[in-house]
Amino acid sequence: MKPTLFFLTGASATGKTDLSLEWSLKNDGEILSCDSLLFYHGMDIGTAKPPPTQLDRVKHHGIDICPVTRAFNVVDYMEMSRLAIDDIHKRGKKVLIVGGSGFYLKSFFSPVVDESKIPDDILQEVNSLYENQGLVGLVEELKKLNPDGCGSLDLHNPRRVANSLRRCLATGKTVVQLSRQFSQLPPPYPNYKKQVCCLWRDKEDTRERVRRRVREMLRNDLLDEVRHLLGEGLEGNFSAASAIGYRECIEFLKSGSGDHNDLEEKIVKNTMRLVKKQRTWFKKQIPVERWLHLDKGEKGDSESLFG
Repeated sequence: MKPTLFFLTGASATGKTDLSLEWSLKNDGEILSCDSLLFYHGMDIGTAKPPPTQLDRVKHHGIDICPVTRAFNVVDYMEMSRLAIDDIHKRGKKVLIVGGSGFYLKSFFSPVVDESKIPDDILQEVNSLYENQGLVGLVEELKKLNPDGCGSLDLHNPRRVANSLRRCLATGKTVVQLSRQFSQLPPPYPNYKKQVCCLWRDKEDTRERVRRRVREMLRNDLLDEVRHLLGEGLEGNFSAASAIGYRECIEFLKSGSGDHNDLEEKIVKNTMRLVKKQRTWFKKQIPVERWLHLDKGEKGDSESLFG
């Protein structure tokens, strides 16, 4: 009989952390994070990283494994995940993969286009371009390499545009060619069954939860965390520095002045944009078997996640 990989996903602030802990305690499981920012040491407040009290109760994998100065990409994640899953199953435990980073989540179900290793000089070139010219510069350079268009790539997403530009520069291929090439690869984890539960909340309930979370982050000194990380070299890591919550705080600190209420509003607004993209991604890209709708104030029951 094939072993099972269990997945608990959902948009930001839907309540994944508490339910994942409850399920793992009841089912002798361990948690593999599927959040593209929890890898980094020091990025605690702005990522809503589970507190030490929770990390101590259930063994977690994929959290605090990388310095903030080093980019940890989906290829690194896939290698780490394979080792973690093998280790967990060898010890007779169940695997619960938890998080809302859609591209990383997709790597368990189908090939992903970031399999290629990117040389350091190209990483530095793209990072420098973004620092000097922003998203506009990235898009302009990518369009030069893709005169026939960039397919369905979201050109408003700095991280996706930067990743695509890196791959095009490293391989000499277009976005469309790379997409075709990787769509023909075999699916990952063919020897495992997969059960996926996606948490779902109404838009206004999600917005309230996001606002409470952002307000708490700022109250817990998110700006101080970002100030410290800047000193550690955060801006040298494009993916981390451009993450929602961090990029707004960086802009705020660099401006030298500003209104904290405006900062809160900007982070909430950008988080809700992310939530909208996450919802679309889960519907179109992830084979969700169970959609668990949670009403306002409802935390959910771990026994209802996978039937």
